[in-house]
Amino acid sequence: MIENALKRLNILALNEMQQAAVKSAKADNDLVLIAPTGSGKTLAFLLPVLANLKPDRKGVQALVLVPSRELALQIEQVFKQMGTSFKVNCCYGGHAVRIEKNNLAHPPAVLIGTPGRIAYHLEHQNFDESTIETLVLDEFDKSLEFGFEADMSYIIGTLLSLKQRILTSATKMEEIPAFVKLSNQVEIDFSKDAQVKPDLKLKKVMALAADKLDVLFKLLSKIGNKNTLVFCNHRETVDRISDLLFEHGLGHDVFHGGMEQDDREKALLKFRNGSHKILITTDLAARGLDIPEVEHIVHYQLPYTEDAYIHRNGRTARMNAKGTAYAILTAEEHYKYLPEKIEEEILTGHYKLPEQSDWQTLYIAHGKKDKINKIDIVGLFLQKGGLQKDELGLIEVKDTTSYVAVKRNVVNKLLNALQGEKIKGKKLKLEVAR
Repeated sequence: MIENALKRLNILALNEMQQAAVKSAKADNDLVLIAPTGSGKTLAFLLPVLANLKPDRKGVQALVLVPSRELALQIEQVFKQMGTSFKVNCCYGGHAVRIEKNNLAHPPAVLIGTPGRIAYHLEHQNFDESTIETLVLDEFDKSLEFGFEADMSYIIGTLLSLKQRILTSATKMEEIPAFVKLSNQVEIDFSKDAQVKPDLKLKKVMALAADKLDVLFKLLSKIGNKNTLVFCNHRETVDRISDLLFEHGLGHDVFHGGMEQDDREKALLKFRNGSHKILITTDLAARGLDIPEVEHIVHYQLPYTEDAYIHRNGRTARMNAKGTAYAILTAEEHYKYLPEKIEEEILTGHYKLPEQSDWQTLYIAHGKKDKINKIDIVGLFLQKGGLQKDELGLIEVKDTTSYVAVKRNVVNKLLNALQGEKIKGKKLKLEVAR
């Protein structure tokens, strides 16, 4: 079963950390896994979860608790890509409770969710917890940081049939709270492992405090059309930068905790599929999110702690790839965690505004609840829409909506060609995603 899952994920071999996790979990020990962002922790716990699942058993067999909705959706996506026969569902704040209750009426083998929403379903007896034998606490340190301790304590207290607990964290914790009820645990610590240490080049960009916005715009223009994350300490700063880039006509998206959940998901989705090359964000995007191949990190504001700084940089140079992190600094700013000597990036002259991305995201007002899948969308866009395969990019199908990346230069032609068409017997509602 595991071999087939790896084949479907196009993974030839597990890395050292994943091998150690799978081996330790086989002994039915509780497992504490400490490894940096981008090292493959999701697969390291999903494979033991899969090994524990029994095809002939009904009800929820494994529960995965995560600190954020985005991480829950990412893990669900990876599990689905493994192509098993087991059902998986996600529960999180901002998602319709009615849909979740309907899903839980036919319980999945694997349930993934945020602590607050899972606690809600337990309190309302929307699923039977007595069948759960495996518990995963992913990004556990972050869950504590987000204030989920009471919910997690309540949830774990109700799980009386547990046989294995798997706890993952990006940082080593001084003490794991007693409510987790770990026993006979094995700890695997890859947090200082050289093999997953990123090949990251750090550069500083000096600026006067009043000129930081202009310097950022110049730097982004110089970087050009490459995947770039811009980190800020505050939501207001994210919005202020966004206003400036919008005025200059530089395509981008924003991501922070003050946004509606749908807007956050859409921003990540457009960054993932290449429609936007720049994402301006708070530390909410510093870890645990599925943001592949980020080539550049820009610290518009440096974080207060070294830990936060490390996690931000962990979004680039993942799994031994190369990346560049830029710190925009004033002469008055000094951070103990930065090296004494940092190469300076000099911004001289005028830089051309980066061209728009080749891709644009289209929104379809139909999803899984309408029995729509990726194959339906591919068939419609290629056959009726007249697209070539290389003009169609990443497709993501949600509960009630779908998003499709299409080459920007054929969008208008496609919209005209599909006017009045149907998908699964329903009139197609298709437009450019805003």
